[in-house]
Amino acid sequence: MRDSYDVVVAGAGMAGALAATAAAKKGAKVLLLDRNDAKEAGKKTNWGWVCGDAVAKSHVDFVEKELGVRLSSPELDTRVKGVYVLSPDMENKFMFEGAGYTLDRPKYARKMAGVAEKQGAEYMPRHEVEGPIVEGGKIVGVFGKDADTRHFEVRAKVIVDALGIATTLRRKLPQNGFIEKDVKIDDIESTGRYIANFDIVKGDINYYDPDNALIHLNQRMAPGGYGWVFPKSRGRVNIGIGVEKNSLDKRNAKLGRSDTLHKLIDEYVAWNTVLKNMRIDADDNNGKGYWSVTVRRQQDSMVCDNYIGAGDSMSMPNPISAGGIGPAMISGVLAGNAAASAAANNDTGTSALWSYNVAFNEVYGNKTAALEVFRVYLQSLNNDLINYGMSHFLTKGEAEALSYGMVPEITIASKFQKILSGVANINAFKNLLFTVNKMKRLLEVYKAYPQSPAEFEKWRSTVQAEMKEVKERFPANPV
Repeated sequence: MRDSYDVVVAGAGMAGALAATAAAKKGAKVLLLDRNDAKEAGKKTNWGWVCGDAVAKSHVDFVEKELGVRLSSPELDTRVKGVYVLSPDMENKFMFEGAGYTLDRPKYARKMAGVAEKQGAEYMPRHEVEGPIVEGGKIVGVFGKDADTRHFEVRAKVIVDALGIATTLRRKLPQNGFIEKDVKIDDIESTGRYIANFDIVKGDINYYDPDNALIHLNQRMAPGGYGWVFPKSRGRVNIGIGVEKNSLDKRNAKLGRSDTLHKLIDEYVAWNTVLKNMRIDADDNNGKGYWSVTVRRQQDSMVCDNYIGAGDSMSMPNPISAGGIGPAMISGVLAGNAAASAAANNDTGTSALWSYNVAFNEVYGNKTAALEVFRVYLQSLNNDLINYGMSHFLTKGEAEALSYGMVPEITIASKFQKILSGVANINAFKNLLFTVNKMKRLLEVYKAYPQSPAEFEKWRSTVQAEMKEVKERFPANPV
């Protein structure tokens, strides 16, 4: 390991390995650091690569188009035709996303670390990054401990932070006016999932569909979140739930219970009438795990002097689905490109790196604030209102458009011609109209994303004011 590089990438997960690959492909001297052993590249916790493992085909295609990296079996474990969202009463089902895959995350991570090396990046596993080296109010490198707990320091023109939601880099950055150091607790979901072998006792595609990924909305089973059943190869399934703390606390208080995430996931597994005789899968010690994921828009800015954040470190998972693989892939490619270009020009200040903010917003990020609004609205509905809304408020086409962050024209007259009975239903519908209009507003705001740091503060204030109004209007109300 040299003393300095053009680009140091911290973390060899979904975003980090691609950032290292992209930067090296552009000719930069790149160091990729990861705390795990090489056979466990990008591993999140002692439990494993805790995730739903689902990714849209469009995001896989983006990586191939931009970097020429072709993914296939075994890292692409199972192809699915789409993702379906089911109402709590299981009476309504909406398409959420199109074709995609469930990944074999350990195999994917090993492949991508190898791809980064082949492209010319220097890969150093078993090196844990503990924080930034700061000089003159700017990050100039990183420090940490190697496999023998010896202190190391390494410097770079640009640091790419791909350490995930708990990153020690973002939280220890010098004050800069661009990066938020902390994430609010109500923007975080706690998740748990099992990868398990099972026997199908009774075929029912509302509980398990070998061709599609399923999401179950149910505020009693998964308050503030949802449950999922994603098919995998060789008679396996990725099954789990995500919950939001405030919603869980309110649900427990109203029901007189003290349920935890661990208990709720086991109840969700037991609730599934199709999957029987479940056995935790032993491959790569990745069968059972718990982690946290953000469900908000990505950071308003993801760069400051000499620093770029990518993937979960920048709160990139989809605010509704909590899917973080796709945006991590996209951000990794774009971050690596931006870091290499800035390093080559010997200009790595905030202005020089700003093109990454703009590029990510154009490719993916422009819709996430609108999706965050819709997520907050959903968390304000109990099961009865979700059931009624999925039956009467939205057509399948409107629901699908909203799930992509596109805002359809809700035809008010036709909705009221249906049976809008009860004050709660009418208020929920009025709140949906407010939500749709707020989503439109934020899509307009993000179309005008600042093209330079000088315009940023005014723009960010507008976003924050809009989101504050939404969250004050829609407190969590799971039961």
